Amino acid sequence: MFGLAKAIKCFLLSLLAICCLSGAAFAKQTELVFYFPVSVGGPITKIIEGMTTEFMKQHPDIKVTPVYAGIYRDTLTKALTALRGGEPPHVAVLLSTDMFTLIDENAVIPYDDILSPAEMSFTKNFFPGFMSNSQTGGKTWGIPFQRSTIVMYWNKEAFKAAGLDPNTPPKTWAELVSFGKKLTKKDASGQVTQWGVAIPSTGYAYWLFQALAIQNGAELMNQEGTKVFFDQPKAVEALQFLVDLAFKHEVSPKGTIDWATTPRDFFERRTAIMWTTTGNLTNVRTNAKFDFGVGMLPANTRPGSPTGGGNFYIFKKTTPEQRKAAVTFVQWMTTADRAAQWGIDTGYVAVRPDAWQTKQMKEYVKGFPYAAVARDQLEYGVAELSTHDNQRVTKALDDAIQAAVNGSKKPADALKDAQKEAERILRRYNK
Repeated sequence: MFGLAKAIKCFLLSLLAICCLSGAAFAKQTELVFYFPVSVGGPITKIIEGMTTEFMKQHPDIKVTPVYAGIYRDTLTKALTALRGGEPPHVAVLLSTDMFTLIDENAVIPYDDILSPAEMSFTKNFFPGFMSNSQTGGKTWGIPFQRSTIVMYWNKEAFKAAGLDPNTPPKTWAELVSFGKKLTKKDASGQVTQWGVAIPSTGYAYWLFQALAIQNGAELMNQEGTKVFFDQPKAVEALQFLVDLAFKHEVSPKGTIDWATTPRDFFERRTAIMWTTTGNLTNVRTNAKFDFGVGMLPANTRPGSPTGGGNFYIFKKTTPEQRKAAVTFVQWMTTADRAAQWGIDTGYVAVRPDAWQTKQMKEYVKGFPYAAVARDQLEYGVAELSTHDNQRVTKALDDAIQAAVNGSKKPADALKDAQKEAERILRRYNK
């Protein structure tokens, strides 16, 4: 009897010890709230859920709770609102162009303040073109994750029906117009049933316009994010070309073209060519019921596209443990293998060169060469428009673009007004 009692006592003490150890381990678990923007097609949410679940399996001491906050602009607004309310996210994927805004709001902490100089060497793994929107003042504020460029998609069946070589897209602005005229179709009543080209002018109008400006030899801002050059002649010519596609050449719809519905118009054969993010690549591959092509944007005086997409930022209102956990999460999410798989699953550009040397990426590109178009276009890439108070500055430019394509202002007048508004917004950063 005594032996049984002793055995029970030992068992209970062991159980208590296990519970204490488990409780201690649980108590030490670092919790991270992770804001993520859902703004393009494809099963992005499920992919992120799978990645965070796998991360937590490998790092049981860290709990990550994803919060899906809408498009990038909404995600930034919600993050800053939460910051002012005292409960910001610990880590978030926000636009690379939000860097100056986040710094000005004292919202984020540079990675250099968390890691040693030796540990910061991991930032050299990423494409320099993506790091240009991630660093300023000698510090790294963002780590590239879902990055992109704008690419051109075309319907090969429509090209063939129009007597065009389905494997040869337009390579210049002049060819874009001439191809667009052949691709635009009308019914017996004269109504257009298929447009030649669609370049969105809502959602990310400034981004698409910047591509045209780059192709015409215009840079829209300085590296410090304190000055813009919206009304320079080459930029005006670029906006005039966008307007002329609709009103002069009649190869594109008049008025604004919606960012969100342009892929659907492409799938439903209402446009034969579209410009949109490479982040829509998997969406197009899944939903286009016809053979399609993907290529670099056509050039005028030069080829080019702005880079785009989101970086990982770590918020300042965090404990040292949360910051370390956030860095661990960011580094895990951006390894070569995961960057490769993320690119395969979504269409975004794998953000580091060694990701393109992984077995899965080599096999993917071999079977689907279009996946490498955006990577190759990085040779001609330019940092996306980014300034202090970026939301207000880009809104001024968006408004100008929409006024021009709607016909309510001439391109020169619209961009002059945008320049004046941007200079007013940026005045305090130029003292």
